[in-house]
Amino acid sequence: MNGTNDMRLRAFCQRMNDSTRRTGSLPTRFSVFVAKCAWVLIMTSACLPSPAPAQIPSEDHDWTVPPTSQLRQPPYSAPTPLVIPGGLRITTPELSAMLEVPPLPILIDVASGNEHVTLQGAYWLPGAGRGLNFIDDVQGSLSRFLEQVTEGNRNRALVFFCVNLECWLSYNAALRAVSAGYTTVYWYRGGLVAWQSGGRRLVPMHQPGR
Repeated sequence: MNGTNDMRLRAFCQRMNDSTRRTGSLPTRFSVFVAKCAWVLIMTSACLPSPAPAQIPSEDHDWTVPPTSQLRQPPYSAPTPLVIPGGLRITTPELSAMLEVPPLPILIDVASGNEHVTLQGAYWLPGAGRGLNFIDDVQGSLSRFLEQVTEGNRNRALVFFCVNLECWLSYNAALRAVSAGYTTVYWYRGGLVAWQSGGRRLVPMHQPGR
């Protein structure tokens, strides 16, 4: 039942109960009228449409945002392009298939936050998608990290992701990897929201790292 009509019906019934206590009974004609009013309220409420659930945009949703090879500056939460220069955008089914066949890609989550949930086996590097350019301290830190986890293999598959379709942090981090000379860079545009909406599991992370 609709919440507003339910409250009105309860209030109306309460007034009728108060009247009954004062008079001892309700006139027969008035009792019929009350019953009819209550029935109309119930039937009207039942026919009201339920609020539509929030829709998650498709991972292929096109906001017609042009691709760029430059780092996005704040705000980082905004519609993203469909294409990333030097890298490849992948979807949830594609990433899921990649994780079934060795050698597995290196997963790098760059979402911000203090405590976090992420994909099983992912590294969490908040901040890797920020910064001003490809010669700043962020670039240096990320390059050293990638050198370590890939053991110097510039062809190792890297998958960057963050929260959802409207998160530029993963786009930026993927561009940084391309700039550092990595040849197999994937951008998982849908991120955590797309992964979880498909019924896939996320695991808790309490501090950056793995």
